[in-house]
Amino acid sequence: MKQNYLLSVLLILFAVQSQAQKASFDIVAFGANGNGKTLNTAAIQSAIDSCSRSGGGIVRIPPGNWLTGTLLLKNDVTLQVDENATLLGSPDINDYQVVDGFKDGLGQQMGYALIGAVEVHNTAITGKGTINGQGKLVYASGGHQRRPFLVRFVRSSNIRVTDVHLTGPTAWTMHFFHCQQIVAKNVSIFSRGLGNNDGIDIDCCENVQISDCNINSGDDAICFKTTSPYPCRNVTVSNIRINTGEGAIKFGTESAGNFENITVKNIKVDFAREGGIKIFSVDGSHIRNIRISDVDMDTVHLPIIMRLGARLKTFREADAKQPPGTISDINIRNVNVKHGTWTGMLISGIPDHTIQNVNLENIQINIPGTGTREDAQIALEERPADYPEIKMFGKKIPASALYIRHAANIRLHNVTITSDNTDARPAIIGYDLANITISKWKIPANNGQEPLAKISDAKNIDFTNITAPAHLTFLHVSGTNNAAITVAKKLKVTLGKEVADNTVTTK
Repeated sequence: MKQNYLLSVLLILFAVQSQAQKASFDIVAFGANGNGKTLNTAAIQSAIDSCSRSGGGIVRIPPGNWLTGTLLLKNDVTLQVDENATLLGSPDINDYQVVDGFKDGLGQQMGYALIGAVEVHNTAITGKGTINGQGKLVYASGGHQRRPFLVRFVRSSNIRVTDVHLTGPTAWTMHFFHCQQIVAKNVSIFSRGLGNNDGIDIDCCENVQISDCNINSGDDAICFKTTSPYPCRNVTVSNIRINTGEGAIKFGTESAGNFENITVKNIKVDFAREGGIKIFSVDGSHIRNIRISDVDMDTVHLPIIMRLGARLKTFREADAKQPPGTISDINIRNVNVKHGTWTGMLISGIPDHTIQNVNLENIQINIPGTGTREDAQIALEERPADYPEIKMFGKKIPASALYIRHAANIRLHNVTITSDNTDARPAIIGYDLANITISKWKIPANNGQEPLAKISDAKNIDFTNITAPAHLTFLHVSGTNNAAITVAKKLKVTLGKEVADNTVTTK
């Protein structure tokens, strides 16, 4: 033990000494001018190239306002943006390059970037300064068709982004594609005012740690993507504060490759207009072994949604379409939602392709309770090929707490739903279900015009330890393919005419 401790100390001292010995390249020495008007692309790129050719070191951006077009990082280069320094993106779209282009989920050409890196290693961006893409000015200059990312790493390894403030992208703020060994820590992001202003996009990457970041974004804050068949796996995201005009944590706007072994924990969401936790496989990906825990949300439109679909798009010319994928082995625990809107949770596969092996535990969701009986009659279309977003089924959901269909082996345990008003919708609606356990739920009253739960074509369903108003009908069962439904004795149950009397048992 003592030998291991001494070895660790020596390794740390060696790392510190190595860092201290890194060569420093000040961009002023290469002719850069920090007046905010001079275009410094060539000068800063020359400093980066010289640093890499010399064996690596630090390219220093000193205090000032340094205007630049696309910069390409190289091997062993740390771009250090000092405190009181601002690296400003040129307002002219013609000063930007494509950094390994591709098409996004809407078919738009993407890949332009202010800071890019392709097939490099041991590369970093650090410092307490600011990188400002001036996205609105870029957009106005013609950037609506060529929207640059702020930071983009492609097929690179051993990447660090620490301490820096990122703002003003024309599109996504920070995009990692097909990279390995990534650390992003203590990064603050403010990306508002334009469409598709994502915070951090982790795309087909492995061995990633994102922690202690503050993200205020117009579009999805943390977005896992696979725009090619390569997997996104072995990722940990922790200690993140989020305010977003779209989703807080999202899997799969583009979902061509698998998502595996991903942990998300200790997330504080102050506001999310279009979803809290969103898990989508629509282009053939297998999403599995996902662990999400300790998430606090406030004012979130649909806090939890899982969608298995069949859009089946490709995003690069050489890629082939795939059959529908899977969503399985998902564990979501310890979620607290204040001022949820619309409905609490939505889980939807498609016919013959079910979402499987999901555990949701210790969930508390507050809803406004404004649903009407007309809302309760809405039949959600399947829409298997639609773009994956919470609005894909329309603006109203017929259940207030949980809408679930085409799902098997699902456990929802210790769920408390509170409502500011008396909702007219059922709390739970389910179709095409098998092996579902709904246990230790607390459900508020609705107005009595609808049962609290409605299920159809469901087998091996267990409602246990449910706290619900005793004077209301708890469950209505319909459909021709039901079996082995168990309900606590105290709960009232009604059956459709087509449902056999022995379909439901009490205990």
